[in-house]
Amino acid sequence: MEIKQKKNDDNIFIRFAKGFIVGSSMLIPGVSGGTMAIILGIYDDLIHAVNSLKSNFKEHGLFLLQYGIAGVLGIVLLSGPMLTAVTAWQKPMMFLFLGAILASFPPLYRKATVNKVKKVNKAAIIIGTAIAYFITLFPKGLLDFKPGFHWISLLMLTIAGIVIAVALILPGISASYVLLMLGMYDLTLKAINDFNFAYLIPLVVGTAAGTFLTAGIIEKEMKRHPQFTYMLIIGFMIGSLLEVFPGIPVGVEIFYCIITFMTGFDIILWIGKRR
Repeated sequence: MEIKQKKNDDNIFIRFAKGFIVGSSMLIPGVSGGTMAIILGIYDDLIHAVNSLKSNFKEHGLFLLQYGIAGVLGIVLLSGPMLTAVTAWQKPMMFLFLGAILASFPPLYRKATVNKVKKVNKAAIIIGTAIAYFITLFPKGLLDFKPGFHWISLLMLTIAGIVIAVALILPGISASYVLLMLGMYDLTLKAINDFNFAYLIPLVVGTAAGTFLTAGIIEKEMKRHPQFTYMLIIGFMIGSLLEVFPGIPVGVEIFYCIITFMTGFDIILWIGKRR
């Protein structure tokens, strides 16, 4: 099965809106930026654009810049309110994300099953699910990162950025959980709110380097082993459901959770029909 790169026909406003949504959701515990990109139908295009900068810097650079600016604005402007909403209405908000994630499975599965699914590729779903779940078992604050502004801290921030990039790119792996695991979640939110560039610049440099490295590997595998790669991604997303699921609602929350779940599900179906 050969993967053909589909040209993204979204206008600049739609691209900005999608980038804004991905950015605003990135720092919500349990929610994966890669998963949101798949939900919005831009994942393959973003991966391709990152890896095609050398061949056509102007076209792909502008494409990524639009999403990048929107994503950064989403993080700066909406991550705070989104986190507040998740804290105040945890179960209804997380059921909104559950609905959106589940609605994204059918088109992704169709991509993976253009040809008959091999047994070894079916196993990729189990592998992906296990990896995503295993990551959630790491204790929060595992490294208990303490920043200072000497070269060791700058190096650690750069390395941490590379690790975070892997979580940003791979669907089903929450970058926010990786930040929690590294003991950097509160520090990063504070740095964003305070515009602490001494902290943010090495982190962004590491994240950019990790993004190019990870995106290159993913696109190469999508071309060489597309079915296995998509099945693995589906597994990552299944594993993320375990992290996103907030527990069984009770009382009036049941009604609210049903409404938000169906809202998330229907929005993604609507987006899918418009592609």
